[in-house]
Amino acid sequence: MSSLAGRRVLVTRALHQAGKLSDGLRALGAEPVEVPVLEIRPPTSFEALDAAFRQIDQFDWLILTSANAVRAFDERATELGVALQTARLKVAAVGEATAAAVRKVGLHVAFVPEEYLAESLVAGLLEGIHLQTIGVRVLLARAALARDVIPDALREAGIAVDVADAYRNVLPEVAPEMLRSAVADRIDAVTFTSSSSATHLAEAARLAGVAWPFTGVPAVSIGPITTETLIGLGWTPAAEAKPSDIPGLIEAVRRTLRNEN
Repeated sequence: MSSLAGRRVLVTRALHQAGKLSDGLRALGAEPVEVPVLEIRPPTSFEALDAAFRQIDQFDWLILTSANAVRAFDERATELGVALQTARLKVAAVGEATAAAVRKVGLHVAFVPEEYLAESLVAGLLEGIHLQTIGVRVLLARAALARDVIPDALREAGIAVDVADAYRNVLPEVAPEMLRSAVADRIDAVTFTSSSSATHLAEAARLAGVAWPFTGVPAVSIGPITTETLIGLGWTPAAEAKPSDIPGLIEAVRRTLRNEN
């Protein structure tokens, strides 16, 4: 019998991204219960991003922090007829999944931090370019309302950073009702792949009238920033993925439900 046979695990990723996590859980015998609490939409304004595209050759580095950012950035560039492949940009990507998305759109990845965190990316970049900070210009394309760790730290080091919203995360209208139904059928663990997944699930629970945190249900976090967000929302995770990626998260779920933590 598979190690997690019969266990129901809530997957909160956006619908187009849930596959890898759900497939990994199924491989262990678990039943993934998909309740997408994130929906990717265009930013409220493309003004900052379009301004960056108009002067794309003036940037030395492009920082992309998620596969969603890569997809949104590339789609807008295509709409505007901007040939990113001819730009002199060095691309920094947070995590191998983001790096893979960058390569898929035909760009070369110059840097991926050892840990898939904004703080690690900043530390690695500063170590590599701190001797030539004068004149270095960085473009950060990201989700609206993202943390300011990256731009704040780089600016403190004297580096010029342009921040442009490439997309925004919203709570799907159907999420509260889907959550109510899922919880009514029993949930054995909940996975969180980002701070946004935590805040959005908390909002979905509020709208659905579902008690937060879920009574007797362990939360499993993908990394320290997500863990910090969950703690702030009153739900201390039972486990945290190491490394902070989807395979690490799946293993953390396995260990949690097998009481191996």
